[in-house]
Formats: sequence, structure tokens, C-alpha cells
Amino acid sequence: MINRVLLFVMDSVGIGALPDSEKFGDIGVNTLGNIAKNSQDFKINNLRNLGIGNIDGVEDVESVDTPVGSYGRLMEISNGKDTTTGHWEIAGLHIEEPFKTYPNGFPDYIIDAFEKETGRKVLCNKPASGTEILKELGKEHMDTGAVIVYTSADSVFQIAAHEEIVPLDELYKMCQFARDLLRGEDQVARVIARPFIGEPGNFTRTSNRRDYSLKPFRKTVLDSLKEAGYDVQAVGKIVDIFDGEGITEDVHTKSNMDGIDKTLDYLKTDSKGLIFTNLVDFDAKFGHRRNIEGYREALEEMDARLPEIFETMKDDDIIILTADHGNDPSYKGTDHTREYAPLLVYGKNVKVNNLGTRKSFADIAATIADIFGLDKTEIGESFKNEIL
Repeated sequence: MINRVLLFVMDSVGIGALPDSEKFGDIGVNTLGNIAKNSQDFKINNLRNLGIGNIDGVEDVESVDTPVGSYGRLMEISNGKDTTTGHWEIAGLHIEEPFKTYPNGFPDYIIDAFEKETGRKVLCNKPASGTEILKELGKEHMDTGAVIVYTSADSVFQIAAHEEIVPLDELYKMCQFARDLLRGEDQVARVIARPFIGEPGNFTRTSNRRDYSLKPFRKTVLDSLKEAGYDVQAVGKIVDIFDGEGITEDVHTKSNMDGIDKTLDYLKTDSKGLIFTNLVDFDAKFGHRRNIEGYREALEEMDARLPEIFETMKDDDIIILTADHGNDPSYKGTDHTREYAPLLVYGKNVKVNNLGTRKSFADIAATIADIFGLDKTEIGESFKNEIL
């Protein structure tokens, strides 16, 4: 009998190119493998003990003779490689039509409507790196009060503003207007508030980021859990990704370590159901910035805290570690990469088993539904009987 599942998303920690990755412009990508190749002493012994090096196709991380849990890899069937697509598929949705992107920036009628409603002019309006665009336009933003609007290869409308120039409340209202504006034929997956502080030449993005997502188009396993009376406790940007749908309690986080602290707080409660955690630093701070060393250090830092999580888990808890996409820091550009996601399952009642290659991220949703006796998800195949 399982009382609680901790679903732990290591944001962007992919483990190798999917068979169709070339269609997404990704050739030879492998987030974990290429970090390992570029690291002389990669200290992720707890992940290794869980079996991450034993997963089919993982060649650059050393395997162990006796893993302590079940392990495998997940294919993504949805058409995309972004945060929303990955998380929604994990929760049981199949995104067949990719979210709209704006490789040439947003059309004039969108920018005009945004400027009219907010009373602020727009700088940039093109795909850009979040840190580089601050170097380029941060001073002009401070001098003029115009906000920096930019996008990427993902379906996002991002608004960067200095916290001393645009108060957070105003920035969040801008994002909510943009969210309402960018629907229907113009819809994007997420509108993101990107506040920053500092002086020209030394700008730093703050933890006051907020994501404004679309509502899922159908019920997810989160909704099913909530309707059945279970707790669904969200840590990090999970509540934003699902626009609050299916969530009973949530907390935002400042960093990976803060995310682990908040997860431990929930683990120490008597909740029953799901704790759903996202650790975003891998993606936001290191993957997009193509910082191999920083990514490695962040993985080692997380790995060192896994025993603390395991010790806090109750005997009838299990943890599922996975990812939502890749973001190979050794690859060209600054965008996500289409990769397999790792699947690691651990708990006092979990068998040691090779779960092989799963056909969809949604196998996680199907398994959670199976564990709690909920209706079968529309997509995904449960691996409950292979782990318990």
C-alpha cells in the first residue's frame, strides 16, 4: 500500500537524443552524457545507486552492480520539447499540435495592444537569451521605463523589468494581460515575468519569476487525485505550469536547494497523495546558458541531498525522479533539446527492476492513477506491477 508519491522533476536532465530529435534540430544531444564526458570527477553516486547508469542507452555514467530501485527511460510522444509539453505529458496529456512560436518576434497588433494597455513601450521583441538581452537593453530599459519583451524557440512571451523601475505588482499585471491577449490563434504556452536587479554590467535575475500558463485542455492525473480527495502539493513552478488546476497546496521556490527544503517540509507532513516538485535551476541557470560546469555542480549538489530526502520519506512513500525535456549545455544555441527522460523509482517497497524504454512520459501518470485506484489515464501504461 502506497500512501504518497513524490514526483521529482529534474528540469531538463535528459539522457540522450530521442529517435525523432533531428526533426527538432537536435543531433547527438545528450544532457547527462555530455556533462559526464566533460567532467573528470562527476560525483552523482546517489543517482548512480538508484540506477541512472544502468538505464538502457546511458553509456557515459558508470553503472552499479546492484541498484537500489527501479530504473528506465521515457520517450516523449507529444510534439514539442518545452516545459509545458513535458509536464503535461507527465500528467497524462498528449500534445499533438505544438504550441505556437514566434521566431521573428510578435506581430505589431500584439505589441500595440500590449503597449496601449500597459502604458509602457516595448524593447527587443525578438528571440533572445535572457541574460544577454539584459546586457544589451537593461540600461535603456532603466533610462526609458520601456519593458523588454522577448521570446525563444519555445512558445513563450517573456517580460523582463528591473524591480526598481517596474514594481512586481505592475509586472505581474502586465503578464496577466499578455496571458489573456495571447490565446486562440495567437496563444503561447507561457507568459513569463522575468524581474531583475542590479546596475548596468551587473544585472541579476531574481527569484520573483512567475509563469502564466494555459489551463490544461483536459483533466490530468492531478485533477483526478484532487477530485478523489488526495493532496496534490506543488513545489516550484508546478502550480504555474498547470495554472493551478489539480493543485491543493503550493509553494514557490528561490533555487534548487530551496526546492528541496520545501519538498522536505511537505514530506514531514501527514499528507496523502502527491508531492510534485520541479527543480528549475538546471534548465534556467545552466542549460540555457550552456554552462557545463555549473550544470555539473548543480547536479552534484542535488545528488548530495538525496539521502536526506530518502531518510525523510515514510515507509509507504515512493519517489519517482524524471525530467521534462533536455537542455544539453554542450550543444549549440541556447534552447531545449529533445531527449529521453530518466525514470528512477525508489522506496522501501519498490522492487529492483529494469523498466526498459517506456513509450510515453504519461506512463508516470498512468502509474500514479493505478497506485491510487483512479480511473485509467487516456494515454500511458502503468508500471505499478513492475515496481511494487
